[in-house]
Amino acid sequence: MAAAAAPAPVLKHWRTTLERVEKFVLPLYSAHDCNLHGRLFGDSCPVASLSSFLTPKRLPYQEAVQKDFRPAQIGDSFGPTWWTCWFRVELTIPEAWVGQEVHLRWESDGEGLVWRDGEPVQGLTKEGKKTSYILTERLGEGDPRSLTLYVEVACNGLLGAGKGTMIAAPDPEKMFQVSRAELALFHRDVHKLLVDLELLLGIAKGLGEDNQRSFQALYTANQIVNVYDPAQPETFLMAQDLASRFFGQRGGESQHTIHAMGHCHIDTAWLWPFKETVRKCARSWVTAVQLMERNPEFIFACSQAQQLEWVKNHYPGLYARLQEFACRGQFVPVGGTWVEMDGNLPSGEAMVRQFLQGQNFFLQEFGKMCSEFWLPDTFGYSAQLPQIMHSCGIRRFLTQKLSWNLVNSFPHHTFFWEGLDGSRVLAHFPPGDSYGMEGSVEEVLKTVAKNRDKGRTNHSAFLFGFGDGGGGPTQTMVDRLKRIYNTDGLPRVQLSSPERLFSALESDSGQLCTWVGELFLELHNGTYTTHSQIKKGNRECERILHDVELLSSLALVRSTQFLYPAAQLQDLWRLLLLNQFHDVVTGSCIQLVAEEAMCHYEDIRTRGNTLLSAATAALCAGEPGPEGLLIVNTLPWKRTEVLAMPRPGGTHSLALVTVPSMGYTPAPAPTSLQPLLPQQPVFVVQETDGSVTLDNGIIRVRLDPTGRLTSLVLVASGREAIAEGTVGNQFVLFDDVPLYWDAWDVMDYHLETRKPVLGQAGTLAVGTEGGLRGSAWFLLQISPNSRLSQEVVLDVGCPYVRFHTEVHWHEAHKFLKVEFPARVRNPQATYEVQFGHLQRPTHYNTSWDWARFEVWAHRWMDLSEHGFGLALLNDCKYGASVRGSVLSLSLLRAPKAPDTTADLGRHEFTYALMPHKGECYLAPSLLSSKPWFFQQSVGKIAAPCPYPLLYHWHCSGLCPGSFQDAGVIQAAYSLNFPLLALPVPGRVPTAAWSAFSVSSPAVVLETVKQQAETSPQGRTLVLRLYEAHGSHVDCWLYTSLPVQEAVLCDLLERRDPAGHLLLRDTRLKLTFSPFQVQSLLLELQPPLN
Repeated sequence: MAAAAAPAPVLKHWRTTLERVEKFVLPLYSAHDCNLHGRLFGDSCPVASLSSFLTPKRLPYQEAVQKDFRPAQIGDSFGPTWWTCWFRVELTIPEAWVGQEVHLRWESDGEGLVWRDGEPVQGLTKEGKKTSYILTERLGEGDPRSLTLYVEVACNGLLGAGKGTMIAAPDPEKMFQVSRAELALFHRDVHKLLVDLELLLGIAKGLGEDNQRSFQALYTANQIVNVYDPAQPETFLMAQDLASRFFGQRGGESQHTIHAMGHCHIDTAWLWPFKETVRKCARSWVTAVQLMERNPEFIFACSQAQQLEWVKNHYPGLYARLQEFACRGQFVPVGGTWVEMDGNLPSGEAMVRQFLQGQNFFLQEFGKMCSEFWLPDTFGYSAQLPQIMHSCGIRRFLTQKLSWNLVNSFPHHTFFWEGLDGSRVLAHFPPGDSYGMEGSVEEVLKTVAKNRDKGRTNHSAFLFGFGDGGGGPTQTMVDRLKRIYNTDGLPRVQLSSPERLFSALESDSGQLCTWVGELFLELHNGTYTTHSQIKKGNRECERILHDVELLSSLALVRSTQFLYPAAQLQDLWRLLLLNQFHDVVTGSCIQLVAEEAMCHYEDIRTRGNTLLSAATAALCAGEPGPEGLLIVNTLPWKRTEVLAMPRPGGTHSLALVTVPSMGYTPAPAPTSLQPLLPQQPVFVVQETDGSVTLDNGIIRVRLDPTGRLTSLVLVASGREAIAEGTVGNQFVLFDDVPLYWDAWDVMDYHLETRKPVLGQAGTLAVGTEGGLRGSAWFLLQISPNSRLSQEVVLDVGCPYVRFHTEVHWHEAHKFLKVEFPARVRNPQATYEVQFGHLQRPTHYNTSWDWARFEVWAHRWMDLSEHGFGLALLNDCKYGASVRGSVLSLSLLRAPKAPDTTADLGRHEFTYALMPHKGECYLAPSLLSSKPWFFQQSVGKIAAPCPYPLLYHWHCSGLCPGSFQDAGVIQAAYSLNFPLLALPVPGRVPTAAWSAFSVSSPAVVLETVKQQAETSPQGRTLVLRLYEAHGSHVDCWLYTSLPVQEAVLCDLLERRDPAGHLLLRDTRLKLTFSPFQVQSLLLELQPPLN
């Protein structure tokens, strides 16, 4: 009999051929009898028994399985949101299935976790395309046929439980269902063929009709459809051979190399609470463990030490497996930080602690520190991050968030990033602009096509796995990437690691460009203001921990009985760092998370104040003086300020106190006479028209009858700071309706809706009548629903006027700001950032300029021209802008998603306005009272200078005319770190005492703490200083502590072998370059017996 003739070739129409393959492959057509997807599973049978237990708590496994389970059925409802339903699933596998792959198919709303023999084994989520658990890859003759599993189902989706849309507030009444629970045979050959056909289809579509290889892919796919018949198993080999021939055709040596890494970005809290993240980690990482077991070449990168600690504490068996795979090189901790923090709002010291806590955790738990900073999803990146990374042993940086820029496309994917001090790190943005790839051909081709550094580098990262809400990679993703590892027409794909990626980039980095300064995200700039109370809590807790560490360090020196509270401080720091996650401190979280954050801040305040009291008591132990108050200055310069002293009966009285740098003085007795004021007292005058003038001889403030600032004059020069014909302290209200990301974004068009809030004449009244302090206060109705009260305060000798503000805010989609039009002109304004400051434009010349219509700053911003300027200080705000000559501070927003209550309620905050000419406003009193002060030789400091700031001014000509020399930086610190009046249980010292001072005002001693990883009695202190002016400077650090040895160290507190410092009596000489951060280890002498 003659062999059958081969089918005659026919002309193929591109679209019909493509759609034929799609119909055969895509899940959309899975119910069709000609679709391959519908044949993934074969015979099935129901589970033997299904029962459930519902609880509002997140119970550990051992406790949950002891509960009373009741019979359940497919289709039963359970819930509501944030509850947990445990299912007991009893299985009996049919005897006829021996030799085949058996799965438990489970489909339910919510996120599931399969438990087997007391351990978590598989995450299950429809959204994460994980709807089956492999019971056995091949059922053996002797394998058990009956077993019991538990499925823990969280009543929330992968991305929370938003009502209607993803970012809407959670639906508290949402109910959930199980729609499938059965045993089924899995056809692995069908799965493999599906992967091949999906890839061929992707190549055909991605390369297009003008590409020869595209037609080869389409024709191969069409031929596979011709030959494959699921009813005839032998046809699978024919189809597989066709696919293998295509994928076996190799690319050239010049092909771009993609480094594919398993990844699972899990927001530490966002649209779900912190405690749910603990379970998200377990569900995601146990699935990754299964993939690592089945695919030895698969590597999974995992960041955030906090999440690993959670898993260690709650899932020790899983954690042990992660450590095991870390030893094999498949589980790779990355990032080096405690959490993936916001890159804008945390202080410089808090950023250092992210790395200190993170790197120490990774070293302790996994044997090595991270070499790359991994921050894929935060809302901008401070210009000081390269220096901080550098000093924490990190030279590599990965993110992708700048691909979200609304206006300008960032020009690079691989480049050197140079920070404020000149430190450089190698930065890489995955060109696919995502950290949640799925391994499709479209994504692979996009990674090459969109790469903006073609010709400069030939390697790119490809992060695959469901993210944000967890989930992680799937076997299908891994299979796709393995199949196209070296196929003609596509880039080369390697299952790789961060180390291999960055090593490849470093080896060919000679042509890379450099980006200098901050990486500003042109989106999500509403996060600088949203949830004002969270931001206030963050700033306050940063201050509290700073003060506790300083006083505890001094107590350690002064008292042999004192134990440094290292463990307690670590707990408090970790709590603060947790809240600096990029969806918490930014306010872009649900109400439940915001409430948890506020509880965390209250915990830090309470416990921090307890530690502060303990340190104060130890500091004064054995002193001879009377009982009373200790006045403490936690800043590194001498301060003379008006302080409200607590008195019996809950009252307060004002006193002018002088406290040495980083030291203390006994409080003046209530009956003691105040010394003669070094400056004139504050005068307060209310005119017949209702306006009020406050004058302390340094500045003169005039308020109109509604509380607006009509004049701000530097008295010595007569220079007016407020622009002619305008008023300052003008509250303005904007409509604030973003396109989508409600809590995140403020759009440029909000500026078109500016509405000044006009007050009622006659509401301004005198508060404190003068002397040490003068003030006036007023009420302002912002809207029918919201009101404001404010006290404008001027103290004796103070170069700035304070605005203590209380707002009752009940708005929807409104934005409140306060504006100060300045009589100053400059195309650049200056904003404080971590450990320094930078300039941003005040004009909208280019798209890069106007995209920064709303920016962030820390404690101050300044607009200066030659010889004069105006600084706006604050104690808890971050959103800011300077447009033209108008300084604007962002105060409150009112978004409605994902938290409908965001910012509603009562708020208290303070901002201050400081005009400056650069001259020394305290110099006249010093000239008369301490003439010797100005007779010291320039550059030859023989003794600790009690007024280092003024000495610097004198040496530099007394009127240098910059905000640096005018003391703006120090003023902002003083506003944020008030003098402390601390009660002492025993006797108070009779004399003032200073622990540290610095000779140059350009250098700030930011931190004093005990060295990490030492005993509570350890007598090694860490000092962190930074250059704040943007200058090269030599300075002396003075100390009254018994220092035995001083050595430089990095930010991880590791000694610099070449960093030994010569101690000359009580001082150390230090040299700084602009914005450089330096850390020292001071080994103190043993205490005397």
